[in-house]
Amino acid sequence: MKFSCSAAALSQACQNVQRAISSKTTIPALEGIYVRAADGYLELTGYDLEVGIQTRIDAAVKEEGSIVLNAKVFCEILRRLPADALEMECDSRYLASIIAGESRYRINGMGAEEYPELPSITGGVPLPLPLATLKEMVRQTIFAVAVNPDTKPIHTGVKFEMKPGELCLAAIDGFRLATRREAIDYDGEELSFVVPPKALGELRSMGGDDDTVTVAVGRRHIVFDIGNYHMVSRLLDGEFMNYRAAIPQAYKTEAAADTRNLISSIERISLIITEKIKSPIRCDVLPDEGRLEFTCATGVGTARDSVGADIEGEAFEVGFNNRFLLDALRACDTDQIRLRFNGAVQPVVMLPPEGEGFLFMVLPVRLKSE
Repeated sequence: MKFSCSAAALSQACQNVQRAISSKTTIPALEGIYVRAADGYLELTGYDLEVGIQTRIDAAVKEEGSIVLNAKVFCEILRRLPADALEMECDSRYLASIIAGESRYRINGMGAEEYPELPSITGGVPLPLPLATLKEMVRQTIFAVAVNPDTKPIHTGVKFEMKPGELCLAAIDGFRLATRREAIDYDGEELSFVVPPKALGELRSMGGDDDTVTVAVGRRHIVFDIGNYHMVSRLLDGEFMNYRAAIPQAYKTEAAADTRNLISSIERISLIITEKIKSPIRCDVLPDEGRLEFTCATGVGTARDSVGADIEGEAFEVGFNNRFLLDALRACDTDQIRLRFNGAVQPVVMLPPEGEGFLFMVLPVRLKSE
């Protein structure tokens, strides 16, 4: 194998595919980047048997071939090269020679036959979506995936539900729920599948706001194509909770408030809560006074703050985990938010001012007597 290319382009591509490589693996080849030189281009692949990222860059290929190079070493060399023009050659013993300016490297690689092939998907109709829209949908749901090791693996991912005209994403961890809906140009069959968080995290770091992502789904894998990048991920197996049954269909009290003011108030209250000194936030819903009052008491001290709100319904008090409330509020993309309550032992439901483009639900925390 022998080729020349832009060192900057190769470095950028390798940095991107390296994100799919696991540092903890018992398979040496999976610690590396698969490099294949073909007619006019280089193909680069990183894969950890869960998520794979593949891309191509232009190259002047004098001799075709392939090799697997240690990702950490290869990426660091490329990142520090003093010149942009790079020449690379690999011999039959998988010894790679890299030349750029006055820099010379010779690093050991391994045969490409050691590298597993990326899964492929056949059948189905690829769905094009605005990448910025899908990224925003993921941002507004991924915070609610389960991270407890005792949780069912299926709940560590985000559920995708596709039906004619609509895409819905949902995540649930037993304490909170997040859903996000978007109208899409889709008229195929109804599909439901769960994507691991690693793949969605990588998706959020790829491409630009004006790019389009093409999604293709198989029985066991999903593929995201963004520009020159091709990402494949396994899907999670299992039965996802019927989250719709957990959403209250009626409410006793509804409050409309400014989202930023709510976030700021809870952040101020949270100053006396630490990882070692935890305590729920007490929320007093006061319709007659037109405000939501937040209080907290820990070993550090006490705090009280309030936010004006338009409230209809009953007055009561309820307790919440401050972090769960903040995660949901920060995921909102509207200036105003509706909060629906059903008393002290039922979850709060958060909705936009109009419609149900997003829905966040947080379970309450039982409060101790004063």
